[in-house]
Amino acid sequence: MSKLFEPIQIRDENIKNRSWVSPMCTYSSEDGMANDWHLVHLGSRAMGGAGLVMMEATAVSPEGRISPWDMGLWKDDHIIPMRKITNFITNSDSTPAIQLAHAGRKASTNRPWSGGGNIDITLGGWEPVAPSKIPFSEKSLIPNELNSNEISNIIDDFVNASQRAIESGFKVIELHFAHGYLIHEFLSPISNSREDSYGGNFDNRTLLAKTIARKVRDAVGDDVPIFARLSVTEYFPGNGWDTNSSIKLSESLKSCGVDLIDCSSGANYSEQKIELKPGYQVGLSEAIKNQVDILTGAVGLITEYEHAEEILNNNQADAIFMAREYLRNPYWALNAEQNKNSWPLQYQRSINL
Repeated sequence: MSKLFEPIQIRDENIKNRSWVSPMCTYSSEDGMANDWHLVHLGSRAMGGAGLVMMEATAVSPEGRISPWDMGLWKDDHIIPMRKITNFITNSDSTPAIQLAHAGRKASTNRPWSGGGNIDITLGGWEPVAPSKIPFSEKSLIPNELNSNEISNIIDDFVNASQRAIESGFKVIELHFAHGYLIHEFLSPISNSREDSYGGNFDNRTLLAKTIARKVRDAVGDDVPIFARLSVTEYFPGNGWDTNSSIKLSESLKSCGVDLIDCSSGANYSEQKIELKPGYQVGLSEAIKNQVDILTGAVGLITEYEHAEEILNNNQADAIFMAREYLRNPYWALNAEQNKNSWPLQYQRSINL
């Protein structure tokens, strides 16, 4: 039997297969609200056979957005529009998941198709925050350094957003600790120069991530799967965040109630050099899975069914996250499975496999 199309049980959630839609920012919200775009975008992937469909990075506060057009879950008004989407995904026999995030020093930027870059406060932007007054790049704004009270508020924001996520119908919560956003900024010595309990040594720099994970687990109970996305390495040629750091953190996150590590990389070092090739991050997933004994997801230029199957059979990951390939082909999973009975009933009589 195909490993890719075996179900996987994580806590109380039975996910029908291991082909999962990765969170992908689409910069199409107003005031953080989900809308018909998100329903069709995510719903089509659920209809297309993906076992789990994850909502894009969803800000836990207005200041935590990457752009003014990001998805949000910082107020109760966001819940009802989300339910329309989670209901459709669930009724399509897929698992609705959500990634909760805070952009930190990489906040207040323009949409990619509008050129990116910082948005001035007079045009709807805001001052980004970070563990330290260290900008991401020479072109980035210098962020405000968070004080201890502000950090406590951000922890509460993650907890409150996780509770709203459950009320919205999401069955899995992913905590975004990667890609140079706020929690990753705390983890890394190249972006965190604090001298208090949130900076300095490894235990201090990882305190925020561990606290959020533990408090979110307490808030949502024992039944809900919690994932954490990590940039397993940030490709810094020196004393940066690396694979050994991620292995050590993953051990702690497991003890805090995290069930799966979503293994990505990079985006906290503006001069990073990455050799892109199919499955270029799979080795990162394999290292954490085998050294920590925790479930992992592999992601990054995985496009072919045979490659996804090989990764799972080689015990390099427990699930496959895909982003760009699902943009190109929302029905990737159904095409890979080659089982006419898995297609929506409305389509089956017209499908020739």
